Amino acid sequence: MVNRTQTLVLAFFLVVLVSVIAIRVAAPDVYDQAFRLPPGDRRLETIFLAALVAFIVLLAIAVFRRWRWIFWLITVAFLAGVLRVPVVILQLMGFLAADTPTWYLLFQGLLGVVQSAVGLAMVAGYRRAGVWGAF
Repeated sequence: MVNRTQTLVLAFFLVVLVSVIAIRVAAPDVYDQAFRLPPGDRRLETIFLAALVAFIVLLAIAVFRRWRWIFWLITVAFLAGVLRVPVVILQLMGFLAADTPTWYLLFQGLLGVVQSAVGLAMVAGYRRAGVWGAF
């Protein structure tokens, strides 16, 4: 049985996977800029994205199995997502170099906010019912 906390984490992972695939198909030049790859060379990008998908699938399996250490790893990573927001703001203001389009920066900021909210929900679930507890 999957509870609300697990559902929220899995839904976030699904959004990330769909986003990665959509950006890869619709705007592959974004990854060229982000990875600083020469145009037309998609091998390294494809390997990296395949490894990312495999890692997210492994994390999803760990969420289903309610591995305690993965709970803490995901919680810390999700709470750290709040750091994306000031970085995006600084990039949009021109204080930090931005090598990706504005829409991608805004999307990264949105993901950071959502990621942090999921992290806070995980902490609330932990305080209420323990590791992988429902919030």
